[in-house]
Amino acid sequence: MSENKYPALPDLGTKTDEIEIFAGPCSVESEEQFFQVAETVADLGLRWVRGGAFKPRTNPHSFQGLGEEALQIMQAGGEKYGLKTLTEVMDSEHISLVQRYCDGIQVGARNFQNFSLLKNIGIATAKTGTMVLYKRGFAGTIGEWLAATEYITNHGNNNVVLCERGLRTFETATRFTMDISAVPVIHKQSLFPICLDVSHPAGQRDLVPSLAKAAVAVGADSIMIEVHPDPAKALSDGAQQLTPDQFRALVGELREIAAVFGKKIV
Repeated sequence: MSENKYPALPDLGTKTDEIEIFAGPCSVESEEQFFQVAETVADLGLRWVRGGAFKPRTNPHSFQGLGEEALQIMQAGGEKYGLKTLTEVMDSEHISLVQRYCDGIQVGARNFQNFSLLKNIGIATAKTGTMVLYKRGFAGTIGEWLAATEYITNHGNNNVVLCERGLRTFETATRFTMDISAVPVIHKQSLFPICLDVSHPAGQRDLVPSLAKAAVAVGADSIMIEVHPDPAKALSDGAQQLTPDQFRALVGELREIAAVFGKKIV
């Protein structure tokens, strides 16, 4: 985007009593779908709406996202409801395109060690200070995660949020195993804020609230939650997405828990 009219997230190392929520559908499917979620997010006084434009799918025949059309929908929704927007970049050739439309860049688990992509994002965001939400890989160690983060920060952009999204283990009761201990470890070993994506490790919407509450209790700086107006008809990951009503109820509960720790949900 030509000019970011919204306040930036705190720079690396800045401590805050706020817990940021990144909420939105797994995939942007239509303007109506995205605007409905964006309106819910804005009504709750939150600041970020997220959605997928380019979808990294295991099955090449699955829905791959709307591409630039999705970015245009996100930009329009962000402007209408006064929200900052976040979407994933899968390929270096899409970095400038995403920057044109969105306020934040997400690096997904499948690109955890795509060093060329990380470096190019670092170069592209050095002057703008665009927030980069960088997800841990399915089987990556925290040491590998922190080391790879320097491919972004070495070029001058310290506005990186690390995102734990669950590890692939022997356990099959959940989609992934969320390493909740990553939060205090990251706080101990670095100055980066850390986000917990509670939707992907859960894989089931009824488990999402418990993981989100645990994220607040363990000291996460932000939480990612997937929300869809009609999860049963979602084109991707419908089973783990909350309805707007479920999301409203959860945010209310999270605010009560956060207050116990002297924090607030934004």
